[in-house]
Amino acid sequence: MSALFAYPKQAAFGRVLPKNKIYEHSGANTRLKDLFVEQVEQIVWQYKLAPETINLPARPGVPEIQIFSIHLKTPELHADVLRCIDGAIPFPIVFELSFDSQTQVTAAYKRPNEADASRWVLSDYFASSWLVMNSERTAMPVALHLGGLYEQLLHRLIPLSARPQETLAELVARVEQAQTKQREMDKTTARLTKEKQFNRKVEINAELRRLKSELDELKKNK
Repeated sequence: MSALFAYPKQAAFGRVLPKNKIYEHSGANTRLKDLFVEQVEQIVWQYKLAPETINLPARPGVPEIQIFSIHLKTPELHADVLRCIDGAIPFPIVFELSFDSQTQVTAAYKRPNEADASRWVLSDYFASSWLVMNSERTAMPVALHLGGLYEQLLHRLIPLSARPQETLAELVARVEQAQTKQREMDKTTARLTKEKQFNRKVEINAELRRLKSELDELKKNK
């Protein structure tokens, strides 16, 4: 299902965010400023999904949801740029990236730190595939509150389906475990390719089978 939504007109915000304001707020270092300059054309705060704009009550950790459009100069955007923006804005954000007539939706699961609610915790970023920019947008998911809406927006980006009774935090943790396991498999496959000794190849193959079994288990949605 598409992650491109037709957000309500009454939630339109349409404010351009100067890049230097984000630097100042987040204390960005020279490397990060250079990434903004090299990769980002413009940042627009496109929509504000809030109780007063879409008539859904807030929830702890989800007082509002912001939709940001980022027009890119390059086909790739470093995740540190998104982390910097997320660090400067104290609300969950869904980003719509655009480059060369294509668009991609990306977001991290963002939640208040349990020990200090003034600080936010970010998961890795999840992203849709690149779509033609004028692709048809789907109706915004039906939800009872902003917390439920945020979960549905993220579910469209997360590569695994939730298991019965699995919370969003548990699903995100499982996806991150699966990604770690996949990286282990990739490294082990590379070792196997280079290995010359038959006995070592047998051992590495056994390790690969174990890793694949563990990865398959993590990907199961029941």
